[in-house]
Amino acid sequence: MPRSHTVALSGLEQYTSMKIHEYQARALLAGADIPVPDGDMVTTVQDAVAAAERLSADGPPVMVVKAQVHAGGRGKAGFVKVVRTVDEVREAAEFMLGNRMVSPQTPPEGLEVDRLLVAAGVDIEREIYLAITTDRNRRTNTLIASAEGGVEIEQVAAERPDAILSVPMHPLDGLCPFQARDLAFALGLQGRQVRQFTTLAMNLARLFMESDASLAEINPLVVTPATDDAPDGQVIAIDAKFNFDDNALFRQQAIAELFDPKEEDPDELRAREAGLSFVALDGDIGCLVNGAGLAMSTMDIIKLHGGAPANFLDVGGDASQEAVTEAFRIILAEASVKGVLVNIFGGIMQCDRIARAIVAAAEEVGFEVPLVVRLEGTNVDAAREVLAEAQERLPTMRTATDLGDAARQVCAAVA
Repeated sequence: MPRSHTVALSGLEQYTSMKIHEYQARALLAGADIPVPDGDMVTTVQDAVAAAERLSADGPPVMVVKAQVHAGGRGKAGFVKVVRTVDEVREAAEFMLGNRMVSPQTPPEGLEVDRLLVAAGVDIEREIYLAITTDRNRRTNTLIASAEGGVEIEQVAAERPDAILSVPMHPLDGLCPFQARDLAFALGLQGRQVRQFTTLAMNLARLFMESDASLAEINPLVVTPATDDAPDGQVIAIDAKFNFDDNALFRQQAIAELFDPKEEDPDELRAREAGLSFVALDGDIGCLVNGAGLAMSTMDIIKLHGGAPANFLDVGGDASQEAVTEAFRIILAEASVKGVLVNIFGGIMQCDRIARAIVAAAEEVGFEVPLVVRLEGTNVDAAREVLAEAQERLPTMRTATDLGDAARQVCAAVA
């Protein structure tokens, strides 16, 4: 019997990943023999009308028009419309393609919408949540399901944790048929629904593994009412979300080609192109660090001393002048940044070389906010001399004796 889910569901999937659009996710599901409603991705009002005319050729079915953006809250923002006529599709397309979508999950200025999904609607008897992600506590991929689909799963997990069921997948064998069947019964499925769900879950698990996904989510997975052709109804995926492990894209060329740069944070995209690892945060202290672990520790100690990091930024082991210069430009492009902490450990890379790169980059970029530099490692004494000589040219720069001192200085400077 599937167990209640005990793993935190905040975001479901936490590490670096590539997202794709819903219409792309539907195509992946269809390619894995998972039933999805018919539909077309369109970029113009005219194409939306043509898609609606095709879908309604056999009668006046319910249709749905959905904005294709990498953000939630589309329905409440008015960017998911259930319609019944071609004229209503035209009106919905004109609205969505002519306005920016603003929701709690978008920037204040909203997101531009340049793609829509026009799809056939389906009658819904009940909704189920189904997903696969990596359970870090169990160290295995895990199938997660809930009979309460169609809503935010984090809310269900917080308020009714017993409503979340989980099935750990075997590292080599993946999901076993008996596990999928047991889950179907636990979800209250009956008759032919059980076989449909079992096949669908097995296909989803296979797709998850073969595509190096980090998250495969169907919300909702619906059961349609009974008909003459389907006495127990049909189990169909009508909304899907996939994330993929960035580190595996080298062997997933077809997946990598689904990447949409328009949906990425401009600074994060710019950093990626420069070979930097960058994630924007909400604080006011910019961080430039070499090494992901050291970067995480730097953010932690800033928080410990009452500050708030504005970003995660790892320049890598080289920390060349070009990399440091671009990193400074990206950090200072955010108006919220009131100070910058540079924390570099020189292992193979010598600290005096890094210090010269920092000074040259700071002079080229120009600093008006406090800059605190902490260096440690090979040739650190020579590096400190380089920084001391540059102090007059860089009046906002300060040096720190250790990481704790650096955090205290930068937090005090922005307070």
